Amino acid sequence: MSTAKSAVPPAHGPSGSIWAKRLPGVLLCAAIAGVATYLGKIDWFASHGLSLLTLAIVIGMLLGNTVYGSIAPTAGAGIGFTKQTLLRLGIVLYGFRLTTADIAHVGVAGVMIDAIIVGGTFLLAMWMGTRWLGMDRKTVMLIGAGSSICGAAAVLGTEPVVKARSEQVTVAVATVVVFGTICIFLYPALYQWNLTSGFIPGGQREFGIFTGSTVHEVAQVVAAARAMGPEAADTAVVTKMVRVMMLAPFLLMLSAWLARTERSEAGANSGGKSKMTIPWFAFGFIAVVLFNSLNLLPAELVSNVNAGANILLAMAMAALGLTTHASAIKNAGAKPLVLAALLAVWLVVGGGLLNHFLLGA
Repeated sequence: MSTAKSAVPPAHGPSGSIWAKRLPGVLLCAAIAGVATYLGKIDWFASHGLSLLTLAIVIGMLLGNTVYGSIAPTAGAGIGFTKQTLLRLGIVLYGFRLTTADIAHVGVAGVMIDAIIVGGTFLLAMWMGTRWLGMDRKTVMLIGAGSSICGAAAVLGTEPVVKARSEQVTVAVATVVVFGTICIFLYPALYQWNLTSGFIPGGQREFGIFTGSTVHEVAQVVAAARAMGPEAADTAVVTKMVRVMMLAPFLLMLSAWLARTERSEAGANSGGKSKMTIPWFAFGFIAVVLFNSLNLLPAELVSNVNAGANILLAMAMAALGLTTHASAIKNAGAKPLVLAALLAVWLVVGGGLLNHFLLGA
């Protein structure tokens, strides 16, 4: 008499096995994010505009080029999960920083300036990077997004759409750090010059719009504008967050453009169709902004969600750093820095002229 084997699955099924494989890498990224959070609260790092995201990728790169090789087989699955799924979740939750009321606060002129800066900077990056400098298109798009919208967060948001490599993302983030940090010291000096020249009409509010519409990172905007005064700081941050809000439509348009370009390049050679890579997390970002505008959640809960989004994005940056070799950045050469430098000059000079005419109208 035979006995049937139990059909009950083992306690550690396929899904449990997957999570067990991911856990070491996720925990490693979380630990790096925790250290970066601690360092980011130190006055010296904060005053120099070195944000949580910047510190996370730096720590990740230090470990990635030293000890990570020995634990990569164990942590690799979790690192990949963090770079993809947790990154997208962090971008979606980033929407809790914004409301539609933010748009009204900066006015029509402020929104127009933000829109022109985002579109103009990215198009300029594409022209100079691909046609003049002869750089690869993915790196150019990442640097263009980081310079035109919101620094490292924009680079991270653009990466899934353009399907970039880790080293390309790291190079783009590095350019944001370099030139955004320069802006922290440059803009307060420009503000003092503007007090006597009156080039950008108005006072702290108007110069805050200029700062928020042209400086790369949110943390860098805060660091630069605080040196000017409280009104400049408040207006700069709101202007910057409206610029951040433009990340979602930017990603949708970029995805559609890439799909059309790929179809055109394929052409008659294969007759195949290139599908548009729909960044669904961008729709999630918009939905969160709209929901947050209803003010249904307690302020304390929203603050905690924002802190959680910061951690998720920092974990993604840590994962990128862990999988980026210093040799890859070296091999990228000087062209990314040249492109980022030219874009920084455009943001200061072109952005200054734009603010001069629109705010003075």
